[in-house]
Amino acid sequence: MSDLAANADTACLNIVVLGASGDLARRKIFPALFALHCQGFLPKGFQVFGFARSQMDDAAFRERITENLTCRYAPGESCADLMDEFLAACRYVPGDYGDADAYRNLAVQMSLRDAGGQCNRLFYFAIPPSVFLDAARALGQAGLIHPDNGDHWTRVVIEKPFGRDRASSDILTGELGKVFTERQTYRIDHYLGKEVIQNLLVLRFANLIFEPIWRREYIRRVDISWTEDLDIAGRGGYFDQYGIIRDVMQNHLIQMLSLVAMEPPGLLQARDIQDEKVKVLRCITPVSLDSMVIGQYVGSELDGQYHPGYTEDESVPSDSLTDTFAAAVLRIRNARWDGVPFFVRAGKGMGGSCTEIQIHFEDMPGNMFRDAIGHPEMNKLVIRVQPDEAVHFEITSKVPGLNMDLARQKLDLQYKSTFAGEIPDAYESLLIDVLRGDKSLFIRRDELAAAWDIFSPMLHEVEAKGLKPDPYPFGSNGPEAAREMFWEQSGATYSDEQARRHGMSDTCDQEGHKGHLCILASRKEFEKLQELVKDPKFVCFNCGRVAHDESSLCNPMPLKD
Repeated sequence: MSDLAANADTACLNIVVLGASGDLARRKIFPALFALHCQGFLPKGFQVFGFARSQMDDAAFRERITENLTCRYAPGESCADLMDEFLAACRYVPGDYGDADAYRNLAVQMSLRDAGGQCNRLFYFAIPPSVFLDAARALGQAGLIHPDNGDHWTRVVIEKPFGRDRASSDILTGELGKVFTERQTYRIDHYLGKEVIQNLLVLRFANLIFEPIWRREYIRRVDISWTEDLDIAGRGGYFDQYGIIRDVMQNHLIQMLSLVAMEPPGLLQARDIQDEKVKVLRCITPVSLDSMVIGQYVGSELDGQYHPGYTEDESVPSDSLTDTFAAAVLRIRNARWDGVPFFVRAGKGMGGSCTEIQIHFEDMPGNMFRDAIGHPEMNKLVIRVQPDEAVHFEITSKVPGLNMDLARQKLDLQYKSTFAGEIPDAYESLLIDVLRGDKSLFIRRDELAAAWDIFSPMLHEVEAKGLKPDPYPFGSNGPEAAREMFWEQSGATYSDEQARRHGMSDTCDQEGHKGHLCILASRKEFEKLQELVKDPKFVCFNCGRVAHDESSLCNPMPLKD
């Protein structure tokens, strides 16, 4: 039993959700709180107060949040009882976010039920970043922020984005620090609450097989990708102020990168983990325009339906230069990773929705199978965050039969089929950590600064020059320039040495690879290629296979002669 569950009968907790009428609160925060209640993680004396500018009474508030509550953890008749208990603890207080008097009214409502001010207090800022400071200052003026005294605590959860660059982030951090101490502040990145991301620490540091080879001598490159096949759908009011670099890359992808690349922490404690993340982030060379491609999706027709471009959305200015796609090559200058490119990519309006980390290992040196049957493919570790959470390791294996035929196979861990229990939502996991006071997966102020240092100079240069994003059709894989950049900066060439290194194959696994050749092409090999694939024009960046068209390659690039 957890400490929270053990103390459920005696603890007193007031949870205040600012922005309670908004989409984030309704879809994520309240359902996560209900899920914790169903599992016995909230004390019997808990109260939930919604605060927002919208005018409504308690009954309307309860009706609104009920729409998104689910019975995942309490199927059957017990769910109705638990839902009634939860809703009975929910109340609503209207007010402007910067109005101290409105928070004094909230304080009165809390005092009627908080055992004489002896309750723990959790404030969740599910509000636009533009009102963070107004809300924090007004809460302080209303006397709602109590210092931690050992018996009772006050904590605040703040959603990204944390500023627009290093300077604005520092100002926001400093001003919030006048109301909440760093110990009280929990900067949330919900991707760190996803089960597969939390498993990264276990995968790396609880399995002996990975640590000795988790370094530059054995890893060729690391790919971290976030793609979404959706358009902006009227949400341009927020997104157009930030763009994909600030909204996704600087936080979600950099947080995943830090867990992949950090050194082993001394202890499984928040400070030790955060220290190692900060160290590796400070080793990343600030990204430059040479190693960056930004794009913006344009309208295209898919399956007979027209999908409008970004600037065709009514919520977006027609002359907007905001990036909906970004790809960067990051370099970590330390003993473990020097020379290994980290390719990070994020995009909206893409050909599919997927968040994934791929670790590409080096070729087997002196491979004895090379001359006889062609060079086996590299090993690859794939960590799929969403959809369909999974971890699989791609290896080369013999195909059963009388011939020595090799094929790539997966050692596959599918979460849904392997684990019987419900996979917690990211917000459930992170809210539990806030209640426990565990900051391992939250962002410390020096970590935030280090992350901004990677992107701020480039962002300033893009804005100063008014650079126009590369267009790419909605539903595609992004700008062609991104694949060109990845290819060039990966160190791959079409030289004889590269062809020798990767090995040439006269065979083609038709069933496993749909007619692709497991090769990288050089000038001298074109004649041989043309005997096997008619007019080879494209190469797959992920695996090096070639084909005469790009339709069946997962990441095609034009083949240069």
